Amino acid sequence: MSKVKINIKKSMGLEVNGPVFWSSIVFLVISIALVLIFRESAEAFFSEAQAAVTSTMGWLFILSVNLFVGFCLFVAFSRFGKIRLGGKEAKPEFSTSSWFAMLFSAGMGIGLLFWSIAEPINHFQTPPLGEPGTPAAARQAMNFTFLHWGLHAWAIYALVALALAYFTYNRQLPLTVRSAFYPFLGERIHGIVGHVIDTLAVIATLFGLATSLGLGVQQVAAGLNHVIPAIVNNITTQIILIIVITGIATVSVVTGVDKGVRILSEWNIRIALFVLVAVLVLGPTVFILGSYVQNTGSYIGNFMQLSFWNEAFSNNNWQGSWTVFYWAWWISWAPFVGIFIARVSKGRTIKEFVLGVLIAPSLLSFLWMTAFGSTALRETLAGNPAIADAVAADVSTALFVFFEQLPFSTILSVIGIFLVAGFFVTSSDSGSLVVVSLTSGGNPNPSVGLRVFWALSGGAVAAVLLLGGGLQALQTAVIITGLPFAFILLLMCYSLYRGLDEEAAEETKLGRAQQRKAYQQLITEMLAKRAQKQDSRTAVPQKDSSIPPNPNAL
Repeated sequence: MSKVKINIKKSMGLEVNGPVFWSSIVFLVISIALVLIFRESAEAFFSEAQAAVTSTMGWLFILSVNLFVGFCLFVAFSRFGKIRLGGKEAKPEFSTSSWFAMLFSAGMGIGLLFWSIAEPINHFQTPPLGEPGTPAAARQAMNFTFLHWGLHAWAIYALVALALAYFTYNRQLPLTVRSAFYPFLGERIHGIVGHVIDTLAVIATLFGLATSLGLGVQQVAAGLNHVIPAIVNNITTQIILIIVITGIATVSVVTGVDKGVRILSEWNIRIALFVLVAVLVLGPTVFILGSYVQNTGSYIGNFMQLSFWNEAFSNNNWQGSWTVFYWAWWISWAPFVGIFIARVSKGRTIKEFVLGVLIAPSLLSFLWMTAFGSTALRETLAGNPAIADAVAADVSTALFVFFEQLPFSTILSVIGIFLVAGFFVTSSDSGSLVVVSLTSGGNPNPSVGLRVFWALSGGAVAAVLLLGGGLQALQTAVIITGLPFAFILLLMCYSLYRGLDEEAAEETKLGRAQQRKAYQQLITEMLAKRAQKQDSRTAVPQKDSSIPPNPNAL
């Protein structure tokens, strides 16, 4: 396989892949301008666009994501599972704990904090099936929450990350999305087709990143207002927070993965684990542990039904606002999280990689959702309306109202603000590094200026979407950009299979050749020994002069 030679030139003093860089810039400028010019009608447009896409293409999202789960499990347990990313002699660059901290921080951080309480309460109050406000509705709420944050989400990330890691480390191609299609497209990835794929990846990444940053800044603003009422939670405060936190993320981007991103990710995980343990200890510990076991078992037992449920006999578009939104969100994040995970996963076998990415983060996500979501449901079922009222009034305040139900609520709220901000920073800097990689042709050492440019651009997109329609705009942008990229991921499955099959065939051929060589050598040695033994039997014995003659023989 030949290496992809991407034409890198200087634009504005930055070394970039011109077609991808400028196409992405033009699209973003036009999008931002339209939202700012038609700000009053933007919200209505976003609402109509979201309804149109989810009602007509929701089935495609659901089918595709299930195929991704099946494909990842097939690859892990097939003959491909023993292939090591980077070759047989490759060793992991990061410890397992650091690797997990980085992929978890990039993949789920802000979302878990924002939705861990709000989503179960929403499903409990307005369930897709059955009566609201009942214990059955509570169980169903946790089932759907686990569905949205479990194996399906991580399978999307695992697919993209595995494809990019394999073609980068085993086939020596650039770390860009186009490289994953070499077995399928061949030399055409050098030209316009490859540019289109990478441009779509940039756009999907930026809007997926902007959604997470928008959710995060809303929650930080709500937390600050909760702890310090003088700080008003409005769009001005949110824009100021975006500027400040994006500035911090820019510094982290400049320092690179080994320093800034890795250190921040590890600290985020430490703080998140502290908050989780605090909720376990200060909250209803026995109930949380029991719910964790029950919720996980219920999720596993209803896995197939939940996974393929498609609202076929109802018409309330509940799924469009939840499941389809999540699948589109994870697909939009897939280039970002996939490239980032690929960068830190060299040296692991495919089986170790897939199971590590699928299972460990899912189980921790389930524990987090149980500790926060199930406890919130318990309070609501017990007649305490505070959390449910907060979710109804402003989703971003739910976490801090939840902390009010526990001892040391103010301390927990302050820690929660820092944790959200920390995940904001790691999402921003990780996403910026990925966009830098895509727009620089996979350059492993892009210029500092390019890193700064895309870090600031991510914050700008988040700010504009908040101005143009808030959460509705964020969700719609993700769904619209996630749809074309879903087709790309389906093709990626086929391309990755072909690439792995070629390598497995080469290894089998090489192994058989080595076996034949070893067998021939063994036969040669056996024949040589047999000939030597036969020669020793037929040789004429020589008289040994050192033995004196026997006098009795005369």
